[in-house]
Amino acid sequence: MKLLLIAPASGRWTSVGKNRLFGGKVFRFSMLSLLSVAAETPADVSIRIVDEQIEDIPWNAEADLVGITCMTALAPRAYEIAGRFRARGVPVVLGGMHPSLCPDEAIRHADAVLAGEAEGLWSRVVDDARAGRMSGIYRADGLHSLRGLHPPPRHLLQGRRYATVHAVQATRGCPHGCDFCAISAFNRKTHRQRPVDEVVAEVAAIPDKFIIFVDDNLTADRDYARRLFQALAPLRKWWITQATLAIADDPELVELAARAGCKGVFVGLETFSDRNLGAVSKSFNRVSGYREAVRLLHRHGIAVEAGIVFGFDGDTPDVFAATLKQLDDLEIDVIQASIFTPLPGTPRHGMMKDRIMDGDWSHYDFHHAVFRPQNMTAADLQAGHDWVTREFYRPWRMARRMWRHAFRPGGLASLPYLAAVNLAYYGRTFRWKIRGWNPARGREPATAASACAPAPATV
Repeated sequence: MKLLLIAPASGRWTSVGKNRLFGGKVFRFSMLSLLSVAAETPADVSIRIVDEQIEDIPWNAEADLVGITCMTALAPRAYEIAGRFRARGVPVVLGGMHPSLCPDEAIRHADAVLAGEAEGLWSRVVDDARAGRMSGIYRADGLHSLRGLHPPPRHLLQGRRYATVHAVQATRGCPHGCDFCAISAFNRKTHRQRPVDEVVAEVAAIPDKFIIFVDDNLTADRDYARRLFQALAPLRKWWITQATLAIADDPELVELAARAGCKGVFVGLETFSDRNLGAVSKSFNRVSGYREAVRLLHRHGIAVEAGIVFGFDGDTPDVFAATLKQLDDLEIDVIQASIFTPLPGTPRHGMMKDRIMDGDWSHYDFHHAVFRPQNMTAADLQAGHDWVTREFYRPWRMARRMWRHAFRPGGLASLPYLAAVNLAYYGRTFRWKIRGWNPARGREPATAASACAPAPATV
């Protein structure tokens, strides 16, 4: 049996890896979703993984089964790919975040949908495909244990084309119930952990020094995080991850993370308004504590990438300039600026249904205004988001950030990572002429506006 697994690209990203912008390598935060499927596939099945971001889809390839994973913004492209293979008589199964949260929609474009995690379910899909009876929606009875997971077959990826293929997952999910978060909906507000010894064994077997923990919230269980960091320290690896800023409530945990090799952390600050945070059930973030938390991480040589969201109901046109100033004042190292997006399958989507004005899933990439904001126009929201992105990645701002970080304790070790990510965002901004304008100062010429694209693709 021949299995073809596909990760779609969308919009402007489709040719990024092929054009090799600035000679860099493609940065995918993780291909772990398809690697997890491959790891669960019976040994007698021949597997090929195709990442459309770096190569063309082999439309005429011999395949007995095609599996496609997608987030919401990639769903239209995933459906298009599925249609072309089904037209050849090749059965297709869709999986990933969007098909799991919208299975009744996804099944209209595929022979089967895997709703949920691959572990414990994928082998049944393969068996049914062999027998010619694969159909419908496959759902697991519950969330799968993370004990004894098969190692991801990273050799199936074109490693030379990526900044790194060494993504590791120690935990899944997040215990918080932010009502706009698809991760919370997918994982049912749970946070599960793999045995520490299994995680450490996987990390130890990786030949490279740098890895990425693709956990949604690595430090949600502090006792687990302590044990993990203590066990990782002797390996002398360098790594980045995602967490909430609550990690800084425990200075000892931050010190342990740094000793274990943490060089950078992505934290969802979202906004500098406590009112906005409370409105989306994220009041565990405390704006008053942002400054000291960031300083603590910096004192340990850990770079801070902040997730910033514009379009909360409390936001006015003044929010963009004010946020940019606060980001500068906090000395944030990297940002991922997003537009509030009511993803299908989340509580927020239902709450905002009467305000949604754009049903094109390809625009649900957190960089397009798809709803009517409460205190500004959608055009202002789009323009302000683009303007902050452009201003934050001005060359002089990037140079200042690099200079500051180089003189922090341990800053030189994480400086290459920090410079690469800043340059990746700058490259995207330059390539697509992202400009926007500051809505608080009135509308600038229409040629100044452009919609952002998703997270950085090259370093």
